[in-house]
Amino acid sequence: MANRLRLWLLAFCMAVLAACGSPPASNSGSGNTPVQPLRVLLIPADGGTEDGTKADFKPLFDALSHATGLVFDVRVGQSYAAVIEGMCAGHADIAWFGPVSYIEARDRGCAELLAIEETAGSTTYYAGLFVRASSDIQTVSQLSGRTLALGSSHSASSFAYPLALLKAENIDPLTDLKALRLNESHTQSLMALQSGDVDAAGASLTSFERALNQGGLDASNFRILARSDSIPNPPLAVSRKLPEDVKATLREALGKLHETAGVDPATIRGYGGKRVDRYVTQFDEAEIDEAFEAVAFVDDDLKAALLRKASGAKK
Repeated sequence: MANRLRLWLLAFCMAVLAACGSPPASNSGSGNTPVQPLRVLLIPADGGTEDGTKADFKPLFDALSHATGLVFDVRVGQSYAAVIEGMCAGHADIAWFGPVSYIEARDRGCAELLAIEETAGSTTYYAGLFVRASSDIQTVSQLSGRTLALGSSHSASSFAYPLALLKAENIDPLTDLKALRLNESHTQSLMALQSGDVDAAGASLTSFERALNQGGLDASNFRILARSDSIPNPPLAVSRKLPEDVKATLREALGKLHETAGVDPATIRGYGGKRVDRYVTQFDEAEIDEAFEAVAFVDDDLKAALLRKASGAKK
């Protein structure tokens, strides 16, 4: 009886193990071993549309897959905040952030820098304050008493740096602006300006150029009122939970992707879907921190107050 019981227990355990299956495969891409995709989450950068943002970066990750054998599942978050939370909740292995949203995720212990795009030796871009070409506004100081559209409060170039341009002219956005409108994308703010809903808008010059190229905006309707200091390009980041060997593989491959055999240089894309020369993986992160000293005043309290102001303007 005891032997029969032991045999039954053994058979039961073997059946349970078979039902559970084998452990998940690592994303090594070697041999015929099945791979688990690395989950990529992107901030929405094309007017908030998933297809546009995905189209920007899919060629890059296809090239990276060719170079490494790794597999990538590329998706787009609904907002900047969603991408931060996705990374911090463990739902993403790689993320493309805005510079400010990257710092938020990094300081929460969720993310570490993977690479920053470089073109013509530059790893920076610019934000701008825009007005309509026909506007009587000629200086930033003349925005006092006017209406302004900005992007997500997690955005560097459509929120933090335009606010820094106001601050430089002693304009308090809480008390000096007639009304504030917040959008989830640069393009939405620029469209609001083009349609006459606001007097000025903050956005990156890259997003402005892209919107022009796509036909959504007419360049003749706009004038750049002011341009920010240089901003570090939006970075690619990895989850701190990702295995070190996978991080090392990604960094080595990204750093050499522009000279990798079989990789078309046209597939190396970056912010706004534009072609870039290469990705820099040995980037001094102190440069990011130093650049953001100029927008350190944009803290949680100010963001909350501006959100309340914008909410009140919608009523």
